[in-house]
Amino acid sequence: MADDLKYGYKGAEPTQSFGNNTGVFDPNDINNLIADNKWTTFGQLELIETQTVSSSVASVEFTSMQENIYNVHFLTYTDVHNADGNDEIRINFLKSGVSVGPNQRANLRMRANGSFNERRSTSTGHMEIASNSDTANGYVYFYNFGDSTKYSFASSHSSSITGSASGSAQQSVFGMAVRISADVIDGIKIFADSTNITQGNFSLYGIRYS
Repeated sequence: MADDLKYGYKGAEPTQSFGNNTGVFDPNDINNLIADNKWTTFGQLELIETQTVSSSVASVEFTSMQENIYNVHFLTYTDVHNADGNDEIRINFLKSGVSVGPNQRANLRMRANGSFNERRSTSTGHMEIASNSDTANGYVYFYNFGDSTKYSFASSHSSSITGSASGSAQQSVFGMAVRISADVIDGIKIFADSTNITQGNFSLYGIRYS
């Protein structure tokens, strides 16, 4: 599109920003605005960071969550293994690098061998995302981390194979957690209950929706 008709206007072009796009756009215009983070697409996933574990580590931490930009975060994890093959995978909320909860959690655990049970606590210090498992895969949503006036929430779903001590059955876990305190959470820590994480892929996204 000719420069004097950029965004469908002749003369001075309008200011473009996320949530306020004005004009008639050709594909090049849209691509340029996407590159400048000015094109409005509510609900889009924007990758913040990916971490890959290929050797034993005590934890995986995301400490640059851009919580001042995103009100909702989305974490994916795939092929997560732990040192003894039968450990619980957990998440802590971090505030300036210090664990601050969550305070409460609840899970429903279903296994292919027919067992079904609740796991819950009103005085916890972590969120359980995979129970007594190896080869864990799943996702977690985080809400309100950058809002100092609201509680911080999380919801999760995982699919994994239980370790040999639990009968080597397929299992699925749905869960939630909340920090009963209104302040800014700026990081998360992923770790195994009593061993190390030995393998896995972790990606954190921000969801731009407002």
